Amino acid sequence: MAEAYVKKQIEDRIATVEFFHPAHNSLPSDILSQLATTITEVGQDDEVLVIILKSGGERTFCAGASFTELINIKDETVGEKFFMGFANVINAMRKCSKFIIGRVQGKTVGGGVGLASAMDYCMATKYASIKLSELNLGIGPFVVGPAVQRKLGASGMSQIAIDANTFYTPDWAKQKGLYANVYDSTEELDEAVLDFARNLCEYNPEAVKEMKQMFWRGTEDWDELLNERAKISGRLVLSSFTKEKLKKFK
Repeated sequence: MAEAYVKKQIEDRIATVEFFHPAHNSLPSDILSQLATTITEVGQDDEVLVIILKSGGERTFCAGASFTELINIKDETVGEKFFMGFANVINAMRKCSKFIIGRVQGKTVGGGVGLASAMDYCMATKYASIKLSELNLGIGPFVVGPAVQRKLGASGMSQIAIDANTFYTPDWAKQKGLYANVYDSTEELDEAVLDFARNLCEYNPEAVKEMKQMFWRGTEDWDELLNERAKISGRLVLSSFTKEKLKKFK
């Protein structure tokens, strides 16, 4: 079985950051930490003008947080640290001065929807359905919630958060503003993402930096907010309700 990784490649001033995990790209704490660090590093690289964020494999963009780690949480401190994984990645994306293009080739669940929502511009295939499954486990999409609500609006966010068993279509996600475009194949998606990234390289980097700050205005409290949300999830994951749910999934 292939090993999990985070890797980056810089070519023609475009940085491609790719993550992978053999369990449907579900992300454990160490991979999330590497991902946050890598995004920060390429964001600070003066040679980089645009960032593409993608996952390896064909079928799933991201299945959310590692279920193996989730079921082994024993106390609130460990729980908070676990849920801060996606918070740190989202905050790294938020603070990055470069535009981040999302390349979503397949289904995305839970924390993966949070990653897609934190992209500055997200493109997907017709197979890239989305689901916020956290409530079904007795937790809730607290950490990714601000990013998802910012992108989908309160109505769209509440719809998929409450209907935690349903995959919503890429067309629905496009209508709500998560995806800018939806393509019939991964090949078409890759071509469109690269063409778009090359176009963005023609922009004034200073203008891009100012636009990033403008787009993310009002999120300055997210370091604290997402930490508080992680504490909520860290507490709920230890509840008897959630423990029973996790036993069934295990």
